[in-house]
Amino acid sequence: MVKKISKFDVLINGGGLVGLTTALALQSGGLQVAVIDPLPFETQLTPEFDGRSSAISFANMRMLEALGVKARLQKNINPINEILVSDGRADDGLRAGGPGPMLLHFDRDELDGVGAGEPLGWMVENRYMRLALLAECRDQQGITLFDKTTISDYQFDGQNWQIILKNQRQIVTPLLVGAEGRNSPLRESAAIRTHKWGYNQWGVVATIEHEKPHEGIAHEYFLPTGPFAILPLSGNRSSLVWTEKPDSAQFLQSCDPVFFQAELERRFGSFLGKLTPSGPRWAYPLTLMLVEKYTAEGLVLVGDAAHGMHPIAGQGFNAGIRDAAVLADVLSQTLRNGLSVNDTTALKSYEQRRRFDNTSLLAATDIFVRVFSNDIAPIRHLRGLGMGVVDAIGPLRKFFAKEAGGGIGPLPNLLRGELP
Repeated sequence: MVKKISKFDVLINGGGLVGLTTALALQSGGLQVAVIDPLPFETQLTPEFDGRSSAISFANMRMLEALGVKARLQKNINPINEILVSDGRADDGLRAGGPGPMLLHFDRDELDGVGAGEPLGWMVENRYMRLALLAECRDQQGITLFDKTTISDYQFDGQNWQIILKNQRQIVTPLLVGAEGRNSPLRESAAIRTHKWGYNQWGVVATIEHEKPHEGIAHEYFLPTGPFAILPLSGNRSSLVWTEKPDSAQFLQSCDPVFFQAELERRFGSFLGKLTPSGPRWAYPLTLMLVEKYTAEGLVLVGDAAHGMHPIAGQGFNAGIRDAAVLADVLSQTLRNGLSVNDTTALKSYEQRRRFDNTSLLAATDIFVRVFSNDIAPIRHLRGLGMGVVDAIGPLRKFFAKEAGGGIGPLPNLLRGELP
């Protein structure tokens, strides 16, 4: 028996990082929003749930500040002041390891115009980001959260979705937002086709404590098996993203701590002093996913439900934040114009504004992975030369830094730090 009927402007299926960010963005534009998730929200806040961290671009952090999230992160974020990109190999006993002769260096002090005076980005552990997003959502009267439940039945009558949850609550809404990740049930039920391929790579994720301060410097070290990233967390800690072949990655996730430490030091080096792995290790397959379209009748996709990319540039969650910012702009303007939030023209506008940016990112990350994840001498020489050329040309270096920070092109209101 149905317990209660509730009406919302938007129902978001998926209460992860992108789902909660989208809820706050839409609510800031005057929409009444509900979020549902199959897991208890508290379960997603434990250290064991997700050991990953996110690099948040400076434009996206402006949005999180406008939404009240940055203030809640307090001491759990760390600025990225510099980024050092190098090519090299680990010491294998036959050939000395270490970075190659060419280095690409990005520095916050070089930014001017949009982004001037801001860090290149911010590092935050995903569990702290979830905690901040959830706390802010719970404080907003325009957001209703339903956890430990899923959609059991739903039908669209041309104007509204009639939805029944597994807890028997009934919801009526004109618009569903799919934010459930790469295996989005709403995308599948709408028969939106996807194109996927893998890289034969897994990412090993761990947190490392170190003796010396990192000074807010992020290191992207390209090894033949894939990128090895050292990303500055709060305190004398760094997040490690270590790319390996699947068998090696799965072994590293569960191997003896002494062996893991030895392999880590071969790649990490001693520039941060004594290293101490802290907490569990995780390993994830790395893939790319394109979708045929971002919208269907009464439905819109955000985050990994709409696009999935390699973490080589740390743009996955950033792309989802930008999805939320553009969707908030589009839907708030649609409401002000007296139209329904599922207006076809409005949803197509969102898709057009986001598809180019996301597709460009997908293509760029795919090219980087293929060019840098090998040990072919001529390619190694050319990519080293390319990094050297970019590093030597100041305006080009600044352009890439601003592009990565989300400061290029027309920005939606929230990415300028303004409400929709």
